[in-house]
Amino acid sequence: MISSERNFLAYLDEMKIIAILLPLSYYQGMSATFSISDGIKTQPLKILEKRRIENNNKYVCQLADEISFGKVYWIMDEHGGKTDLQIGAVIRTELFDKKYYYDGDDLGAKCTETYTQFKLWAPTATQVKVKLRQPQGPYAEIVKMKRHDRGVWSAIVHRDLDYHHYTFLVLVNQVWQEAVDPYATAVSVNGERGVIVKLEKTARPKIPLPELENPVDAIIYETHIRDFTIHPNSGVRHKGLYLGAGEIDTKRKEGDVTGLSYLKDLGITHIEFLPFHDFAGVNELEAKKEYNWGYNPVHFNAPDGSYATDPTDPYSRIKELKQLIDQVHYKGLKVIMDVVYNHVYSRENSPFEKIVPGYYFRHNEFGMPSNGTGVGNDIASERKMVRKFILDSIRFWLEEYHIDGFRFDLMGILDVETMSEVRKMCDRLAKGILLIGEGWNLNTPLPLDKKAIIQNQSKLPTIAQFNDKFRDTIKGSTFNLFDKGYAFGNEHHYEAAADLIAGSVGVLKKENKLFNEPSQTVNYVECHDNHTMWDKLLACYRTEDESIRIKYHLLATALVILSQGVPFLHSGQEFFRTKQGEGNSYRSPDFINQMDWNRKSRYINSVQYIKGLIEIRKKLSCFRLRTAEEIRSSMKQSPLHAPLITFVYQNKNGEYREVILAINPRKNEEIISLPEGEWYVLADHYEAGISMSKRISGGEIKIQPISINIFAKK
Repeated sequence: MISSERNFLAYLDEMKIIAILLPLSYYQGMSATFSISDGIKTQPLKILEKRRIENNNKYVCQLADEISFGKVYWIMDEHGGKTDLQIGAVIRTELFDKKYYYDGDDLGAKCTETYTQFKLWAPTATQVKVKLRQPQGPYAEIVKMKRHDRGVWSAIVHRDLDYHHYTFLVLVNQVWQEAVDPYATAVSVNGERGVIVKLEKTARPKIPLPELENPVDAIIYETHIRDFTIHPNSGVRHKGLYLGAGEIDTKRKEGDVTGLSYLKDLGITHIEFLPFHDFAGVNELEAKKEYNWGYNPVHFNAPDGSYATDPTDPYSRIKELKQLIDQVHYKGLKVIMDVVYNHVYSRENSPFEKIVPGYYFRHNEFGMPSNGTGVGNDIASERKMVRKFILDSIRFWLEEYHIDGFRFDLMGILDVETMSEVRKMCDRLAKGILLIGEGWNLNTPLPLDKKAIIQNQSKLPTIAQFNDKFRDTIKGSTFNLFDKGYAFGNEHHYEAAADLIAGSVGVLKKENKLFNEPSQTVNYVECHDNHTMWDKLLACYRTEDESIRIKYHLLATALVILSQGVPFLHSGQEFFRTKQGEGNSYRSPDFINQMDWNRKSRYINSVQYIKGLIEIRKKLSCFRLRTAEEIRSSMKQSPLHAPLITFVYQNKNGEYREVILAINPRKNEEIISLPEGEWYVLADHYEAGISMSKRISGGEIKIQPISINIFAKK
């Protein structure tokens, strides 16, 4: 740092525009001339504008020629004062983005038996070095890097550096910063350094799975790697770890199945794991003492060590995560990775900010970091090298770990073009990759028409979005604990509920349309966020008998499974998961967050009921129609008095040709009329399943309070 030599400050704000701030305490903030020098050549600057800003005079000056990034420049005034030229807002201009965009696929560290290569994009740096350490070595080796076109720096060390730790030393604006490689694929304990690894040592063949023909064929089950197995009676050996989540044929001590084998039996198709890329909030050396959901991203391309058997071994987390994914695939299920590209845990300490200060994050009109995420920073996905990083990272997880889909946390922070490019790349690499995201409209400085939000769903036709209207209409407001939705007996939501069940495509009322196609809506009433539905019911119906709460809960969950769109279940929802009333458990202890496998046994009838509904959805194509046009032609609402909802479906595949869904959210029996003929009862208030043998004749029938009913005719 050379602040002692600075008489004033100067910033490069555009390719040919320099902003100079002269304090009023320095020659009254006055200078008639300014010049710029690179130590060899000196040129005058043209003063375009001067204005007062607090205790400074700001001069806007023009360069005759663009500067060469990677060199140190000095600004001089008429009094003989000088300052180094700081890289300012220029890095957020389109010209900078265009000039320094690098399309190579070789950023990061590559290790072979004879050499190790390092490449880093750092266009505003004037010097870059790589700092190497042996895993247990006390001394560091410093290797200078050479600058190339597009602001890429490289170095080659003619040795096999497998297992070595490394960081980059970057000099920007006369300040040295030490940073972990943003492209690091392995990190040391708690992500303090990058680690050089040979990923080919962890390679394994990809397990073939049936292609996902349409997103509506998916049934997503969201869980957290630790929650899934940490319970004392999970029957899992490696509790809370990658290996534990991948164990098969695990059982409670009473003998009933748990874990991965249980999910296979339940009938879901995709397991969505909360973030497992490296995150802050848990000391990996004492992982059991702390808990975190994982939405504190630090390193995007390296697995977190808190789920590994040995976080000190950089290969442990890689191999064990791959083993988990393979085990899921062996069971015929697919893996969705929850990714958090919208922010970082700490902007100031992130590799992005240390290596190219100010580039990777959005800034508001005052030049301050924006905060649409609510955690202090928003990733600027619209910038070319940020978009490239996201695309490179997604490709890495697809190719290296065989991921089958991605859930984008706070996707509304990201831009439409980036998400469209993600979709295109996934389609090039594999068929049937599922992309879903949270399309909330957040307060980030991005034009509304460029945000990847629900309002722009027509620009993202093959990316599904979490349907918060479905959630709040069926269950009741997530943010008002005592608000009740349609499935909880609130008759005012009758009309909206019917349109949501029909795929949110405006079949019944055009003004209720949210999406163009059913494959765009992720239908859910519960996820890791906020209160579980069971805890909400305990608040809404504290004095009611438990049997009533069970009925409301099953009705809401049934509507998730049977509505047009993509069904999404929270782990343990099928056995009334509770977090003891905790509404934000992102760092609560295990006894709050764990999946209580004893509840699965206690509420086994509910589990079997949900399993039966899943089976019905998978067997009857009428509950997963692929287009809005199919919904209009194959699904008709029957006139019934509110709040009962009845739909009649034409089922084009299978033995049943006509299907009726009847929904009664009221606390009393209701009478409906079935068309003439013999009807199979596939679901009622008590049980559900495609092979149920109960039959009834057409005419007036009673349907039980707070129930869904499915009748099918061959």
